[in-house]
Amino acid sequence: MAQMEAALTDAMSSIEGAIGVALVDYTSGMALATLGDNNALDLNVAAAGNTDVVRAKLRTMEMLELQGAIEDMLITLTAQYHLIRPVTGKNGSGLFLYLVLDRKRANLALARHRLARLEADLEV
Repeated sequence: MAQMEAALTDAMSSIEGAIGVALVDYTSGMALATLGDNNALDLNVAAAGNTDVVRAKLRTMEMLELQGAIEDMLITLTAQYHLIRPVTGKNGSGLFLYLVLDRKRANLALARHRLARLEADLEV
């Protein structure tokens, strides 16, 4: 648990424009850990809702018999970016990182790069 919290703290401090971050179990829809401004966004509700997005994409890939895996998903809103990155490391099956960014302050390319690095180093 401490490693998860450290990873989320790292995301919030090293990714410019980060509003919130969560580690989510998409089999249950529950956030295992969250960090961020709960006044700006209820991360538990967002985690549950984005679980449906991940499940839908996985079902679609299966129906289309697409090979490969999801690297990340981007949802762009007028004021925010929402990044979803499945965890691929050992013991990470069924989990994803969810990052919310302030669109005016964030560098999307750098945020994607840092989230990928964080995911690669994450031990669950």
